[in-house]
Amino acid sequence: MSGLPQFTVGDYASFALAGAIGCGATHGAMTPIDVVKTRIQLEPTVYNRGLIGSVRQITASEGAGALLTGLGPTVLGYSMQGAFKFGGYELFKKTFIEYLGLDTARQYKNSIYIGSSALAEFFADIALCPLEATRIRLVSQPTFANGLIGGFSRILKEEGVGSFYNGFIPILFKQIPYNIAKFLVFERAAEAIYGAIPTPKNELSDATNTAVNLGAGVIAGCSAAFVSQPADTLLSKANKTKKLPGQSTVGLLAQLAGQLGVRGSFAGLPTRLIMVGTLTSLQFTIYGSLKKTLNCPPAVAL
Repeated sequence: MSGLPQFTVGDYASFALAGAIGCGATHGAMTPIDVVKTRIQLEPTVYNRGLIGSVRQITASEGAGALLTGLGPTVLGYSMQGAFKFGGYELFKKTFIEYLGLDTARQYKNSIYIGSSALAEFFADIALCPLEATRIRLVSQPTFANGLIGGFSRILKEEGVGSFYNGFIPILFKQIPYNIAKFLVFERAAEAIYGAIPTPKNELSDATNTAVNLGAGVIAGCSAAFVSQPADTLLSKANKTKKLPGQSTVGLLAQLAGQLGVRGSFAGLPTRLIMVGTLTSLQFTIYGSLKKTLNCPPAVAL
């Protein structure tokens, strides 16, 4: 279509690679904060001293190494998720724009951002769910297994493949709103920031573009963390709790949601705001830099 950049299979592979590196590296670096956040969600009466106090509590009782529990499944799981998330977003966004035409797409750009990010996240979560289940089990039960392979193998052997997807429904309720907020808010925040800069975007320095990505990413990350927090807490509970005989996944989730209540659903939010705001800004920064390094075509401007 005239006026649109043409993406090849290699371009989409580059988008996926950049997304995998950005998500895998940032989530891996945030593992200690994620460990604390998960502990607060699962045992709020035990870990009730905030981020710094909980870090001290964990290191005092289990050693500093406990803060890296789940590093393996975190890096692998979120690398896979990042590939589908960013590569899929570019694919679905381009597909929608081509189908609607550039002029119509600009009138409905928010809908395109929402639809593209939701579809991309659905497929990303299929890849992420088994590794996220393993991570949460390792964090919530430190003696469960020794690392990724041991934890994954034990869950598979003792509980079957289906156990990896006990949290699939809550992960969708968590990640799809999260990803919608992440991309929608980032696109609009970046648009607003660039609009406030008198210099045309294509004439800005790399440092300025990096600063825009960081700023828009922080805004997007905090927004995404807030809207997805209840489902994130429910996911942590679901992956720790075994279903009763004959109990459905929906029944388990309803039971846990009732136990949590509104206040309990937002347990660990301050810690998650720090974690998600930081990693989201870094993800978009790394993604933008790697796209340039990999000679990817520019994204379609709406």
